[in-house]
Amino acid sequence: MTSNCPKGFSISPLARDLPPSGIREFFDLVIGMEDVISLGVGEPDFATPWKICDAVVDSLRRGMTSYTSNHGLLELREAIAEDLLKRYGVSYDPATEIVITMGVSEGMDVAMRALLSPGDEVIVPEPCYVSYMPCVSMAGGAPVGVPTVIENDFRPQPQDIEAAIGPRTRGMVIGYPNNPTGAVMTRDELAALAQIARERDLFVVSDEIYAHLTYDGEHTCFPSLPGMQERTLLMNGFSKAYAMTGWRIGYACGPRSVIDAMVRIHAYTALSAPIGGQIGAIEALRNCEREMQDMMREYDQRRRMFIHGLNEIGLPCFEAKGAFYAFPSIAGTGLTSKQFSQALLFEEKVAAVPGTAFGACGEGHLRCTYATSMDNLKESLTRMKRFLDKLAAGEVAVPA
Repeated sequence: MTSNCPKGFSISPLARDLPPSGIREFFDLVIGMEDVISLGVGEPDFATPWKICDAVVDSLRRGMTSYTSNHGLLELREAIAEDLLKRYGVSYDPATEIVITMGVSEGMDVAMRALLSPGDEVIVPEPCYVSYMPCVSMAGGAPVGVPTVIENDFRPQPQDIEAAIGPRTRGMVIGYPNNPTGAVMTRDELAALAQIARERDLFVVSDEIYAHLTYDGEHTCFPSLPGMQERTLLMNGFSKAYAMTGWRIGYACGPRSVIDAMVRIHAYTALSAPIGGQIGAIEALRNCEREMQDMMREYDQRRRMFIHGLNEIGLPCFEAKGAFYAFPSIAGTGLTSKQFSQALLFEEKVAAVPGTAFGACGEGHLRCTYATSMDNLKESLTRMKRFLDKLAAGEVAVPA
């Protein structure tokens, strides 16, 4: 029992030892600071398209404020199935093979609890989104990180995945386009991972929340690969492509037995996703393709300018081809990622996330989002260049 725990209570070792989110931990430092340019939180700076908001307001006027099925609104599941079939040629039964979740984060948590037994190992290429590893751990599993490197554009190599497989390995979690690196994998590269999954009898959880934010080539939906639909759980949602982060609507598609297990857990922990968000998601799929494409084009312009700018000021950055993040190297400064991030914040009021928030192999990098205005991005580059000049001149107080 911890020393400050009220009588009758004790904190579980799992909760006690669970590390805080590296993103939120860093941004606690930002609270109360003025004139900060935030390149940290992965959230669109666009407002949700008005068509979506109008559809939801109309539903409120009609009294649609109830619970939904634990699976989610059938109309939304039907719209998702239609969209996946049209875009990627994958077919799901909306009645039994799709569940609506409270964002991909809740979906990942429920998925791991549905799939894992105590001690099962799950391979997770790193750097990766902050919730992947904890979701495996909270389900009683053991995450096995597989580092990726800038020399391979942060794409996992098949031989490294093979080397990480052991007798307790049950599956792998992948997320491409990638948060935090912006890496994108080609169809052939994903097919190599699919071959490993088939040969070693592994399930795959594929987080494709940034699927629509692919700027060079076409996104490959992992279950569209030969033989993979029956062993893949596809995760996606509306937060990023449709600027709906606060609406908390995601979904999972997969084999009926897996979805059934997820729904049983989801029914006790969340009951159902918010009905307003689900109605908004229907409108997004039915009528907001143009708005989504407009946002994507704007992100692409920012991407090209910002990554070019980072390289120009002396922060080497590979060409991220998806999501809305750049992952520049700060290794040449001699500072750790955390030292650099803190000093940059206090000296020039630019907030970026240390690469180590996304795994140990993120050391030597920062995650910077370009989901902010072009003016903010240009000003942040000016401030970062000024910071680098002061650092080189020995004029920066480096945090311990």
